[in-house]
Amino acid sequence: MKNLILAIGLLFSTSVAVFAQDTKPVEATANGPEISFTELVHDYGNVKLNGDGACEFEFTNTGNEPLILSRPKSSCGCTVPTWPNQPILPGEKEKIKVTYNTTKAGPFNKTVTVTSNAKVNNNIVLRIKGTVVAPTDETLPIKKNDLAPATK
Repeated sequence: MKNLILAIGLLFSTSVAVFAQDTKPVEATANGPEISFTELVHDYGNVKLNGDGACEFEFTNTGNEPLILSRPKSSCGCTVPTWPNQPILPGEKEKIKVTYNTTKAGPFNKTVTVTSNAKVNNNIVLRIKGTVVAPTDETLPIKKNDLAPATK
């Protein structure tokens, strides 16, 4: 009987000691680079034919190792991305410039896929959209001279 009471007391004191430990959750921090964009879609709205088709997508390396971008790929030849070739250090901000060829009138919806060495989001799709509008044949109205010249 003494052994049973001793065993129960030992079990109780052990469980109290275990549960009395500080049980703060351990935050898992992934080592490696991470990429975070401020926006993933750029809407040009209406762009004039042969107008400026350039925009920029800003991003930050939110990881703790250098971020390296591979060659971004556009969905067609009318969209040309330009990106930083050097590694982006942790906390640094950079931009990817995307230029759309505005020589054809009409709506467009194109993508650029950015591949990097990020641990979580290593493939991100950026999107541009808008409408290229042709100039209208708007001329000034011609003033009709229906009145006879004034004579004195």
